[in-house]
This record gives sequence, C-alpha cells and structure tokens, in this order.
Amino acid sequence: MQLAILKSLLVAVAGHMTDLLFTERDLVTSLKDYIRAEENKLAQIKQWADKLDLLSTAATSDPDGFLGHPVNAFKLIRRLNTEWSELEHLVLTDTADAFLSNLTIQRQHFPSDEDQSGAAKALTRLLDTYQLDTDAISTGKILGSSSAYTSQSVLTVDDCFELGRVAYSEGDYYHTELWMLQALRQMEKGETPGVVDAVMILDHLSYSVYQQGELERALDFTKKLLELDSTHQRATGNRKYFEYQLAKQNKVAQSEQGGRDENHQPNDYRSERKKYEQLCRGEGLKMTARRQSQLFCRYYDNGRHPKYVIGPVKQEDEWDRPHIVRYHDILSNREMETVKELAKPRLRRATVHDPQTGQLTTAPYRVSKSAWLGAFEHPVVDRINQRIEDITGLDVSTAEDLQVANYGVGGQYEPHYDFGRVNHFQFLGPLGTGNRIATWLLYMSEVQAGGATVFTDIGASVSPKKGSAVFWYNLHPSGDGDYRTRHAACPVLLGNKWVSNKWIHERGQEFRRRCDLQEDV
Repeated sequence: MQLAILKSLLVAVAGHMTDLLFTERDLVTSLKDYIRAEENKLAQIKQWADKLDLLSTAATSDPDGFLGHPVNAFKLIRRLNTEWSELEHLVLTDTADAFLSNLTIQRQHFPSDEDQSGAAKALTRLLDTYQLDTDAISTGKILGSSSAYTSQSVLTVDDCFELGRVAYSEGDYYHTELWMLQALRQMEKGETPGVVDAVMILDHLSYSVYQQGELERALDFTKKLLELDSTHQRATGNRKYFEYQLAKQNKVAQSEQGGRDENHQPNDYRSERKKYEQLCRGEGLKMTARRQSQLFCRYYDNGRHPKYVIGPVKQEDEWDRPHIVRYHDILSNREMETVKELAKPRLRRATVHDPQTGQLTTAPYRVSKSAWLGAFEHPVVDRINQRIEDITGLDVSTAEDLQVANYGVGGQYEPHYDFGRVNHFQFLGPLGTGNRIATWLLYMSEVQAGGATVFTDIGASVSPKKGSAVFWYNLHPSGDGDYRTRHAACPVLLGNKWVSNKWIHERGQEFRRRCDLQEDV
C-alpha cells in the first residue's frame, strides 16, 4: 500500500526551495554585472560621441579652413577608416552573453507551471486549515503584526488574481471569490496592478459567485464590469441571462439560493477533513484533565539496557490509548544535519495512490519529497538504527530503510494508516517481513507554526520538537491493525519541517513483542 496523499496538497520542499533562493541570488548578481557592463559600454560611447560632437561642430563651421590643415585631414580619414569601425565593434559587443548563458544553465532548475500552481494551492490550504483571512496572507502577517512572523514580501493585485485563477481552473469557486475580492480591495485602496485590471477580476468574480448560486451578487459584479467596459461581450450576455433567471425566481427561492453553505465549498470539506483541520489548530482534542493527569515523564532505560543504565533517555507520555510516547534529545544537531545533507541530493517526489481514482500517481512538487537512507551508507545512519533498536527493544534488521522527508510552508500529509490493510497489503508482501508493527518518527527541525502530527480518530495532536522522536505501535498484540493510529501531518504554516521515520516490521519481533489475542485497551 502506498499512503494516500491528495494531489491538491502542497508542500514547499524547503531543501530545494533554499537552492532556488541561492539560484535567484546568483542570477541577480549576474544581472547586475550585465547592467554594469552595459553602463560602462554606454559611457565609452557617450564619451566618444561628446568628443566628436565638439570636433565636428568646429570643423563644419569652416570646412575649408579645417581641411586645409594636413593633420586635420589625416585624422578625419583615420577616424572614418578606423575609429568608426572600432566604435561599431563596441556598439555591437554583446555584454549580455554571460548573463544569458547563466540564465540558460539555471533555467533547468526553475519551478514549472505545476509548481507555481502547487504553491498557490498551498496558500489556500493554509487559509482554510488555520482559518486565516486573505488580507493576513496578502500582507504577510500570518500570526499577527509581530515582525518575527511578517513576510518581507506582500501579495500584489496580480498575485491575488493568480491565486484566484488557480482556484478557478480547479472549479473551486469558493476560493476564487475570496482571492478575487482581495485583489479588488487592494485595487480600491490605490494599488496599481501590473497586467491585471478590474475587468478581468470582475469577470472571474461574477462567474464564481454565480456558480455558488448567488445570482444577485453575480449580476451586481457584472454591472460593475460593464460600467468599466460596455463592449464586453461575455458580460453583456451574462447580464441578460442573470436578469432572466432572477425574474423567474420568487423571493423564497432567492432566499434559499442566496445563502452559502458548505456544499459550495470544495469536496474535501468532509467530516474527517474538519476534524483534521480542528486538530491542526489545537481544537477538538479529546484528552480530559483526568486522563491527562495519568500521563508522566520519566527516565527510561528499557529494562536496564547496558547503554542506558547510567544515561537513561527522557521519555514522555503523549497519549494513553493507544500509547504514544516521545523520547527527547535522541539525536545531536550534528547527527541531524548529517542526515539532511545525505538526503538532500536524493529527495524525490513520492509515488502514491490518488485517493479519488485509486491510481498510482506522482505527488505534486509541494506535497513532500523524501529519500531513503540505508544503514551501510553512513555511520550516522547505522547509529540511528541501532539507537532505535536499543530504545524500543524491537529488531530493526527487518525494518525499512530510514526515510527522510522535507516539508516546507503549506506542506502536509493526508490522514492515513502506516500499517497495510486487507486488499492494500501488496507492497509489503514481497518484503517477507510482515506488516508494519510500529512507527518511529523523529523531528529534525523546529517549526515556528503548524506542522503538528495529529491522530484524527482519537483526537490527539503531537507538536514537532527538534531532536525528539515519537513512537507508537500500529498493530495490536494480536497482529490486527490498530485503527486508532490513523494520523496526518498538519500543514507547515511557518518554517521548515524535516522528519525521518523508521517503519518497523513484524518479522523478528516474535520474542520481543509476543502475540496476544487480547487487543490493547
């Protein structure tokens, strides 16, 4: 089974996004070099032109007297035969070669239209999940006015229009309206757009609200459009159609269709989606005060394991049923940076099952990128695997390689199970190591906002904390899947999220976690 990820999810993979930042910086430096070269070239031409202007002005005032001097006659011939040719060569010299060559080389690393669309969807996803408004995102003040959370960039009218256009192309008229209204508000405040104008915005806006059943508002926007462009053919036809439809409706019908409900929103607004988004916001947690009082922190030596008798690890209960624990300070900063550096060159798009079609597909650029690291590749990876075995007491020789994933702003992972279920067990079968009995999830970066791991069935939320690892069993002692472990990664609102996970399999655990027909409480 491949874990289901919606194709509309968006993750700005920060490792590669950082590379893009430096790529752009390199191009800016190259562009400035080109500008300086052009300025030097023009300065030389101007200096030459000014000198000749003075000379030719004096010469043409008394041509006979000027040419009567043999030196003047020689220099005139020399200028026309040699120096003007040199000037021609200077003018024809292309100082853009270096810049254009650099641009051509770097272009292969540029994001595609798909990537741009993905980034647009990421902002819209954050809008929904964290209940932000378009103005907050547009101004970059996502978590208030604190400078720590304020972007150096703001969304222009053209940017907002592009976000609305992407939603429009997906048939998402709810978000089309939100972003088009934001673009319109910014224009009304005096912002001058680039290529977008009010007619284009109103055209999309009127149709998007019409698609949501709001005929009167659609007609109002259409009239505003025609005030700006009375020759707009589509708007002229739409106005007649909207007026005709309104004439057929009575006041009750108008009232029923004028309201907005969640049916007008995208299809992913279902029960689990709402619960998922609530948990991402820290709402809907199902841990009572009494249950929480039974959660403890402790020093853990895994039954007096030789490596941890003197220096036990710090273990914290995150949840009771199922039991989810966190181990603190598992890796050093140097070890985590080594893992990241090993993974960066290999980060690739995941191949996943589309939850709507059931077909294998390549995840979008900004869903997530992951890499697999084997124990033999670097001593640090080998030490991590051994540390997981020593702490959990499970045999990792049959576990999958260490998977490293990178999520950027907007990055999320849809609700899923780690264990293989009936009819979805094909990809684990060939391994011959059984099902995924347990999951070890290590956080390798701090995240300023968002990015929590939430368990939608039990209403739990685990926040990312650098250097800590979260561990849980995916299977009951009976070997049956524990459906309470359905979990997801919340969108990263601010920051860059690096994680690595180890999926531990059943084979080899026969005497380490004995089979029991009783399920966990």
